[in-house]
Amino acid sequence: MLVRFLMFSWLFTCFFCSGASAQLNHKDYEKADSVMKLSELVYHQISDVNWIDSSATCWYVVKTKNGYEYKLVDAIAKTKQSLFDTEKLVLKLNEKLDKKTSVEKFQLRKIDFEPGTENIHFVFENTHWTCNLQDYTVTKDSLVETPKSRPYWNDDFDEMGNDPVVSPDSVYTAFIKNYNVYICNTKDKNEYQLSYDGSPGDFYSSYFSWSPDSKKLAVNKVRPNEKREIYFVESSPKTQLQPILHKRNYLKPGDALPIKHPSLFDVENKKQIPVDTKDFERQYEISNPGWNKASSAFTFEFNQRGHQAYKVVEVNAESGKTRVLVAEQSNTFIDYSGKRYRYDLEETNEMIWASERDGWNHLYLIDTKSGEVKNQITKGEWVVRQVVHVDVKNRSVIFYGSGKNKNEDPYYLHCYKVNFDGSKLMDLTPEKMNHELVFSKQFDYFADTYSTVDVAPVTVLRRTSDAKVLLEMEKTDISGLLAKGWIAPEPFVAKARDGKTDIWGNIYRPINFDATKSYPIIEYIYAGPHSSFAQKSFRPVNYAFSSLAELGFIIVQMDGMGTSNRSKAFQDVCYKNLKDAGFPDRILWIKAAAEKYSFMDTTRVGLFGGSAGGQSTLAGLLFHPEFYKVGVSSCGCHDNRMDKIWWNEQWMGYPIGPEYATCSNVENAHLLKGKLMLIVGEMDDNVDPASTMQVADALINAKKDFELVVLPGTNHTLGGTYGEQKRRDFFIRNFLNEQTPDWNRISE
Repeated sequence: MLVRFLMFSWLFTCFFCSGASAQLNHKDYEKADSVMKLSELVYHQISDVNWIDSSATCWYVVKTKNGYEYKLVDAIAKTKQSLFDTEKLVLKLNEKLDKKTSVEKFQLRKIDFEPGTENIHFVFENTHWTCNLQDYTVTKDSLVETPKSRPYWNDDFDEMGNDPVVSPDSVYTAFIKNYNVYICNTKDKNEYQLSYDGSPGDFYSSYFSWSPDSKKLAVNKVRPNEKREIYFVESSPKTQLQPILHKRNYLKPGDALPIKHPSLFDVENKKQIPVDTKDFERQYEISNPGWNKASSAFTFEFNQRGHQAYKVVEVNAESGKTRVLVAEQSNTFIDYSGKRYRYDLEETNEMIWASERDGWNHLYLIDTKSGEVKNQITKGEWVVRQVVHVDVKNRSVIFYGSGKNKNEDPYYLHCYKVNFDGSKLMDLTPEKMNHELVFSKQFDYFADTYSTVDVAPVTVLRRTSDAKVLLEMEKTDISGLLAKGWIAPEPFVAKARDGKTDIWGNIYRPINFDATKSYPIIEYIYAGPHSSFAQKSFRPVNYAFSSLAELGFIIVQMDGMGTSNRSKAFQDVCYKNLKDAGFPDRILWIKAAAEKYSFMDTTRVGLFGGSAGGQSTLAGLLFHPEFYKVGVSSCGCHDNRMDKIWWNEQWMGYPIGPEYATCSNVENAHLLKGKLMLIVGEMDDNVDPASTMQVADALINAKKDFELVVLPGTNHTLGGTYGEQKRRDFFIRNFLNEQTPDWNRISE
């Protein structure tokens, strides 16, 4: 019996030990979090450049090993000097402070120069101060006002809520009475009714637009829509014991929209001029009228419901006849929310207009008399990203673009200058890196900061006329960072699903990286079609995943097909197909990286993200379970019929077709095979929190196992401190097979 007992004990012990896992404690997490302090070891990196009025002088602040320094740069003299004597200013300021500061901690905000004096104004410790730089006399001015609470991004717009609008010549005031348009003579106070067909269900807006000569008045007539509101409960308010019910104005895909009719009034003759708008009634949106300087016409922009047609329309001020100046048409969508650009050149009857009509986002010069394209200003297999400045006198444009240079990351921002006729295209930023510019008010000089994810920033002063470097302002020092073992992110490129297109992204390793080990791979995903998201500039740490990597993971991030800032065809992959999220490209990218690096284990691949990234996280688990095994989805829109109207109709189309259900995580919840955690803030007014609860309900009905974390009092979030703790625990348990800290016993 004794032998049997000993044998059983041995077998039990062996079995128990073989199933046991390592135990992480809170110290391991604290060590992982300490990586965020690495940013403190970066010196001489400029974060803010400020040009002084219209001068050729700018100032900036930079962190050094001795504290913050404030520098003054003269572009004409090509000099750099201290803006003030920091020690003197700190000494004088300390005479006024209850809590003393030091040179090492002295950081100012909102520095302003008082013209014609030696005075500077600044904010320090929530107080406005003035300092005379001649004798360093310091005066306390006032406390900084407490900022107002965050406004809701989609507050209901009140078309009737505008104040009366006075004409440019001050003779009349336009206002709304009984839903109709009235004008009142400002001298004799006589009122005149200009419209007679306004009613509560079909009224005139109070946002009037007077012609510059005060002879005409334009405004939209509005047929309002049925409102939709979302509701959520603040379960644990700080102001009272009982919960608070909140509601928000929140239109969703398919909902009715206001219908607007541009209307025109002849003020001199006190009559309405009919405007035929029947061709513009299938609208997502019509802009308010905008007059030309000659008062001969006004224009409005028409965005057709479904976002496949976008027009700039002119209305003749005498006849009310409409004429289309620009007409964009697409079989998929027009990216009005991300790429729309218009600049009117009235003196020459021209317009600069951005369009993807040739498959790439470029600038066109439009003849507004004929509506024809005079010439394409920019062209080629690259994209215009943002117009910075239009120089009307010299007929040139300064803009950001990307993808023009071969053998370079196509997302790197460069700044260019080009003439209206497309000639003399000049790259003002020739270094093959990502550039960020701050121009002087006259646009004759600019500070250029360039870097990559693995090359620290350099900031130089350049002249706009020839891009010549006049002065090196700062070169970032990361020697302290490297001494701590910091490993730079690695840019990596692999082919997309078509075998031709390059997909660009980054690989992030922990500081304690060991190439002989095998690491799970976690993708930080955001695949919103409205932009691109992989890091391009230098950043020592990433708040979303640097600490997670330190616990034993390789983090990856890339931009697959369906995102923006490449060709139109590249972005069109998302159309009516948000569940795609570029996954065929992402999976190939990760597999290619793992072929190069044996430490990347493709049998343990997970992903996490928030908002659209939360939707994509669950979509990865549902539609690609053979590859993605674990996911943490935060505040996701799990069914595009539940989310905000503009974003979802932009990419998923209108009317609401079967593709909405096909792409729905709720409809496809039964496909779950991997490990899932859902995180949602109960007060999310960006993505309806009911979207997360509905996918949870569908998972429960499908008898699927998952974890749900609801954060009281929290808005749209990746998870915050507690969510991060839960996310790290989840990945560690499921990928590393290690026990996570017992957080309830940490204080013992």
